[in-house]
Amino acid sequence: MSPFVQTRAAIALLALLAAPSMSRAAEAVKSPQDDPAFIAQGEYVGEVTDEDGKTKKIGVQVIALKDGKFHSVGFIGGLPGDGWDRSETKEADGKLADGIVDFPVPEGKVSIKPGEPLKVEIGQFRAEFKKVERKSPTLGAKPPAGAVVLFDGTNTDQWLKGRMNGDKLLMQGATTKDKFHDCHLHVEFLLPFMPDMLGQQRGNSGCYLQGRYEVQILDSFGLKGEDNECGAIYKVHAPEVNMCFPPGVWQTYDIDYKASRYEKDKKVKSAFISVQHNGVQVQKDIELTHTTTAAPVPEESSTGPIYLQDHGCPVLFRNVWLVEEK
Repeated sequence: MSPFVQTRAAIALLALLAAPSMSRAAEAVKSPQDDPAFIAQGEYVGEVTDEDGKTKKIGVQVIALKDGKFHSVGFIGGLPGDGWDRSETKEADGKLADGIVDFPVPEGKVSIKPGEPLKVEIGQFRAEFKKVERKSPTLGAKPPAGAVVLFDGTNTDQWLKGRMNGDKLLMQGATTKDKFHDCHLHVEFLLPFMPDMLGQQRGNSGCYLQGRYEVQILDSFGLKGEDNECGAIYKVHAPEVNMCFPPGVWQTYDIDYKASRYEKDKKVKSAFISVQHNGVQVQKDIELTHTTTAAPVPEESSTGPIYLQDHGCPVLFRNVWLVEEK
């Protein structure tokens, strides 16, 4: 293929990626087994040659939506947290029909056959983007000596309203019996596959420190990373980067929290929080000047529990432990 044709094809691919951006109930959850939409969704990585003849790594997130529709988000340099150069994302819409997800593109096609790479065919240009499943570097982290093990799959003794499903995973809607002050908290969570839902109705939960301040849990895969999405301090501070993995993939929060300081009943210093989402720092020393609106515990000088919010979506948890800071 001539360099001109190859460059033209690569530009067309980038143009595809540059298209304009554009009931929460548990019964809305889809069983992912053998579901082509579940299989096709996820993260893909490949390379293209730009108009200057330079090879660029491209990451693509493919999001399953209602009625067989899909949305894709392209990232120059690689996926978020893994090479993305923070330039403008490139977005496109597609549709699943006859076992293939097609994304319209002039003079060719971009498609995914569920279970296979994302394929680009523009003129004589051919490229494949391989599907990847990233894992958090802190997934399965063992509690250090002196940690308080809140859930390890054996029982729910540490929790009020604690429930396990048949796979011995902790269900949403649980509050620790013990109360805490300054701490480091490790939580692993699994978002449900809810392609028929959007926004706050899709995989919604939350991890509350002292029952007061919420680190949002939400299926925000492929979204902008706003202050009400996964990795956010809810309605306080958006994540520095949206590190949400697709539903059906285990994710981690590693949270460092310093509680408010009081002199008698007067608050003299706000609480502060830092969050790593899937091993990437998304919040650093964020001041918490007030409680989250839906917080079950008011702001005061007392200690408070860890609360895993029930927002009507079946979010699951495992390997939850905490190290108290003295």
